[in-house]
Amino acid sequence: MIIATAGHVDHGKTRLVMALTGVDTDVLPEEKRRGMTIEPGYAHADLEPGVTVSFVDVPGHERFVKNMLAGVAAIDCALLVVAADDGPMPQTQEHLAVLELLGITRGAVAITKIDRVATARVEQVRSAVELRLRAGSLRDAAIFPVSALTGEGIATLRLHLAQLQRTLPLRAPHGAFRLAVDRCFSRPGAGTIVAGAVLSGQVAAGDKLVIAPAGHLARVRGLQVHGRDVDRAQAGERCALNLAGAGGERIEVERGDWIVAPSAHAPTMRLDASLRLLADLPTTLKAGASLQFHIGAATCGARVIPLAARQLEPGTTGPVQLILAAQVSALHGDRFVLRDAAAHRIVGAGFVLDPFAAARHRARPERLADLEVLARPGKAGAFESLLAAHAEGVGWTRFAQAMNLDAGEQAALRSQVPAHEVAHEGGVRLVAPAHWQALQHRIRQALADWHVQHPDSLGMTEAQLVLALAPMADGALRRSAIRDLRAA
Repeated sequence: MIIATAGHVDHGKTRLVMALTGVDTDVLPEEKRRGMTIEPGYAHADLEPGVTVSFVDVPGHERFVKNMLAGVAAIDCALLVVAADDGPMPQTQEHLAVLELLGITRGAVAITKIDRVATARVEQVRSAVELRLRAGSLRDAAIFPVSALTGEGIATLRLHLAQLQRTLPLRAPHGAFRLAVDRCFSRPGAGTIVAGAVLSGQVAAGDKLVIAPAGHLARVRGLQVHGRDVDRAQAGERCALNLAGAGGERIEVERGDWIVAPSAHAPTMRLDASLRLLADLPTTLKAGASLQFHIGAATCGARVIPLAARQLEPGTTGPVQLILAAQVSALHGDRFVLRDAAAHRIVGAGFVLDPFAAARHRARPERLADLEVLARPGKAGAFESLLAAHAEGVGWTRFAQAMNLDAGEQAALRSQVPAHEVAHEGGVRLVAPAHWQALQHRIRQALADWHVQHPDSLGMTEAQLVLALAPMADGALRRSAIRDLRAA
């Protein structure tokens, strides 16, 4: 389980993590000098025997919200920290908004510094926190008054976090391996080390991976989880990878890069997504708005095009197309956050629907229907609905990559959803049985009509028949259907 702190600057997040884990996550000299977290810090602890939890301590100052977003890119739970002397503050609310937009529903609240105030003040702050949580995704979060200085309440909080770990559904290592890099450095004698959260799949020493979005190949020399050498790491864990160039050459990795299996390497600069705007935005979101796009630990500029209407109203959710200023690694379901161009405030957040968005016909009704299908949970149901909606079929290769389906998942989905396979430019295309039968019926009808109109002819050539079927289906599909009938 990965837990991220959240809350206003100087509310005691780092000291609380140290009290829970024994690790001081402020490691930069500037952080020590200023007494302020600038970069996300990382720690882990065995809260109970056999219950190891990773902590991400994020910056609380408004100037470092970008770094905070990198820290919460792939977390399971949140630990909201509110100081008893200050109570909820502006960054408390902003961090809560981020957690809400990212769909984080599990967590706890720590009211810190209770050694500095009277009991009545602690209860006032508890009431204020409960009021702010009441309508949000963390409304069920338990609240714990604690003091990192005296240790009061720390043991109870540890027990609660251990209980959260036990009740958290295990993430199965489905899909191709993907790790969002939030730390990278070189170590003498070891070479390049990268660390981050594993979003999907699993990895082992010796695996060949890709540094995305650049596309450079790398090999895993070794890996660690919670500071211990391991043979394998998987989704739901933070891990560190010792990487080397696939041919032994030096490699370059930056925070914001992704380390992925070759099958998951699909860099994009245009994607369709579901976007939810904050309710307190002062204006609507109009087509062409320039914003800052945050995904994983990566950041780049983006132009936003609402698709279902000319603009998106505050507090609403709708489909959008994001046109990015740089390539990113993104697949279906990946969550992102948008900030305004000056990076002063959060605008909204959402999740990727189609990382292979097309520039043309992006707002046609049939395309909007596709995006509505892709926004629903369940990959098999989405694929079945897409097959039913498209007489010409669905590109299976692109669908499987966008959904990050591993070989086993692909085989299971293919057996679950019957379809006719057609070799097509760019990979395999699958057609629903009803559409395939309808196309073959039209072929027979075209042949019958030809013989009525040309009783002395020996028959149509394949080229004539393909032309006669236009524009019922594209050329590859027509030819495949004709040959399938001929072989029957």
